[in-house]
Order: sequence, then structure tokens, then C-alpha cells
Amino acid sequence: MTPALEAAFARQAEACAGLGSPFMGRMLPLLPGVIDPESALGARLRAWPESTLGAQADSVPLRLAGGLHLLHLSGTAPALSAVYPPHDVKPRALRLTLADTCRGHAGALLAALDTPPQTNEVRRAAVLIAAGHWLTARLARPLVTSEIGASAGLNLNWDFMCLKAAGHVLGPQGAPVVLTPDWSGTPPTLCPAYVAEARGVDLRPIDVSDPDAALRLTSYLWPDQPDRLARTRAAIALFLAPDTDGVLEEGDALPWLNSRLTPRAGHCHLIYSTVAWQYLSTAAQADGEARIAAAGHDATDDAPLAWLRMEADGAGQSAGPGARLTLRLWPGDLSIDLGRADFHGRWIDWRAPPP
Repeated sequence: MTPALEAAFARQAEACAGLGSPFMGRMLPLLPGVIDPESALGARLRAWPESTLGAQADSVPLRLAGGLHLLHLSGTAPALSAVYPPHDVKPRALRLTLADTCRGHAGALLAALDTPPQTNEVRRAAVLIAAGHWLTARLARPLVTSEIGASAGLNLNWDFMCLKAAGHVLGPQGAPVVLTPDWSGTPPTLCPAYVAEARGVDLRPIDVSDPDAALRLTSYLWPDQPDRLARTRAAIALFLAPDTDGVLEEGDALPWLNSRLTPRAGHCHLIYSTVAWQYLSTAAQADGEARIAAAGHDATDDAPLAWLRMEADGAGQSAGPGARLTLRLWPGDLSIDLGRADFHGRWIDWRAPPP
């Protein structure tokens, strides 16, 4: 395999290990060396443009890892399952089994390379819960929400989830999804939010009512993190429950958003993204910001507009750990620093001012 491929897999391995997956940290660097470069799978990987291999573009290592995990979860590769967590095997056994799997299941792995990974990380909803309570305390308005890059729509139902943080409980008691991030900074605001309408958009939405699609979604989780798998399955069940009403739509983010920017009297419109905005092109980001700001000029005290982002720091900004939490609020075009959060929602450093 090419040096660029090896470097991309090594970088992704380091990132996964840093996000709590030592298995991915061990497995990913092995893959470029176990795939026959002359095979169809090897040729596809070698032909991939070097500039788009990594996590900020096509995430090729995670596409291939997702294909392998899908084989494990579906039970179609028992030899692979024998070396996957919770089993702990020697590197040689893992390497040999990966090589056999890449040869024997090349068709499935080639298909996996066609699809960008989507985890719909449920723990990010902790930020949405905290921000929703803060906005409700400040504005005393029900919320209309619009999520950009909603994946399978699981986090559209954040108001049906429970956040336990700093000794406080936000959200319904007995919620099927309970989030317990390591919390630092100021305590969360306790003011239950009411979401009157929840909508989201994605270029490639995953229909979790289809069991095969739901299985594919879980395949992008990492094999040694069973808590993420259980949480995602609970969130899927919540999305499919008859008393939740989040609606997921397919489309391009900006035209879809433009159709939702008309002020709603008596409601706050909350636009948000969690590790999705950063994948828009620079031109699309500028266009989207201009559209949202223009809608902000039409906001009123009775129909305010809020824009929440949980995203990696942009170019020219001082990067810190995890993702930056920013909120813009109209009328007034206020920029509010809410703190930072782990990309997978494992911790939140909350810096919101009193609402």
C-alpha cells in the first residue's frame, strides 16, 4: 500500500485510541499491510485521492472499519468475530484473520467504501439538552428546532432524553436514554424545554425503521465500546416510539434551512449542528452564515433565533480540546461562549453565563 494510505490509517488509529478505543488503535494500522494491493479492494484503496483519505474528507479508514464491524455484527464472519472484542487476541492472530476476511469478504468491504461513516453520536445530545434549558430560561419560549447533518435523526429527540450533570437531572425521569458526561465549569440551567417541532436534514439520512440500515448505523461505532452500541440502540427505539415526533428529511442543508427561516410567532427557532457544519465547503459555510444572519435581522423578542454549533475550531482560531460550543442569538446578534465538549460527548466544560 502507499505511504499516504498507511499514514491515514495511522492517524485515524491514534484519534480512535484518544477517543477511548484501544482496539481501533491496534487494528487500523494493520489493515494497509494485510490487503493485497493487486486485489480489487487494494486497487480501490490505492486509487483513492490522497488528499481525501482522512477524517476531514472521506474518512476511508473508518469506512473500511465500518465494513468489518458490519460483518461482525451481522454474524456473517464468525472467524472475525472470534478476534473482535470482547476477545483479546495476539497481534499475529488479529492480522491473519483480518487478511483472511479482506480476501473472503472483499465484495462487502468494497460496498462499505461507497458510504461515508455516520455514527449519530447520541452523547452529543447532552449539549443540546443543556443549551435547550438555558435558552428556555432566557427566552421563556417553546422551541422549533432545525438540525443540520442529522444523520439518522436520533438527536432530534434530545428533549426526551435525560442529562445527569453536576448533581442535577435535566429531562424526563425514566427516560430510555440517560447521558452522564464528566461535567466541569458552571452547573447546567434547570428550566425544562418544550420542543414544539423538531426537524432535521441530511444528504444521506439513515432510515432506522429499516433493520439493515439500523445495523449499518451501529457498524460505525467501535467494537470495544459496547456502551455506545447500547445507547445508540436505545436512541433508535426512542426515535421509532409513537410518542416522539422528530422528522428527518433528505436534502442539501442550505436550501432546506432556507425554507425554515421564516420567524415563528411565540417560538424560538433553534438551528444546530454537532460535528457536521465543519464538513460543509468553505463557500457553503459562508453562504449558510449569511442566510442565518439575514434571518436574524428579522428576529424579534417574540420570535427569537438561536444558532448553536458544536464543532471543531476553525482556521485561525485557538484550538482547544474537543469541540467548541458557540451560540449566536438574535435579536441583537449576541455571540455567547458555551464552553467545550468532547467530540463523542464524554465530557463537557460548560461556560454559559447566567441566562
